[in-house]
Amino acid sequence: MSAGFRAASGADVPAIMRLMAGLYAEDGEIPLDPAAAERALRQLLALPEAGAVWLAEVGGEAVSYFALTWGFSLEYHGRDAYIDELYVAPAHRGRGIGREALAVADAACRSRGIRALHLEVERANARAEALYRQAGFLDQDRRLMTRRLAPAP
Repeated sequence: MSAGFRAASGADVPAIMRLMAGLYAEDGEIPLDPAAAERALRQLLALPEAGAVWLAEVGGEAVSYFALTWGFSLEYHGRDAYIDELYVAPAHRGRGIGREALAVADAACRSRGIRALHLEVERANARAEALYRQAGFLDQDRRLMTRRLAPAP
């Protein structure tokens, strides 16, 4: 089933925010600050040099989204990208929408000359991990470590 992924725009922010609320609620580990998340989403949509967001609809209903951000890696010898968030609404899972999202992300990266695509998956999310492995993602046996930084004054 094709979900009809397309590049998102500012008009899609309310639909993406509803999906994002579902992602964060299911995850349970990431606190959602709706105002801060919306500001970040709008900023990403306004900065194509930073990345892009895609939205999928089925029958006019927003059912999935993913965000790609661009980077650069010496290890991978050039530009790389990161799937920052990927979510499929529960009622639409198991229909190939996640695979379609990964294919759209792959094509977007290849068209931009990106040499590596990264993502992270929660250790307990075996279903998503299986999908990512089927799509060719490998566990690098590394730990993603993060330090939040305060905004510059």
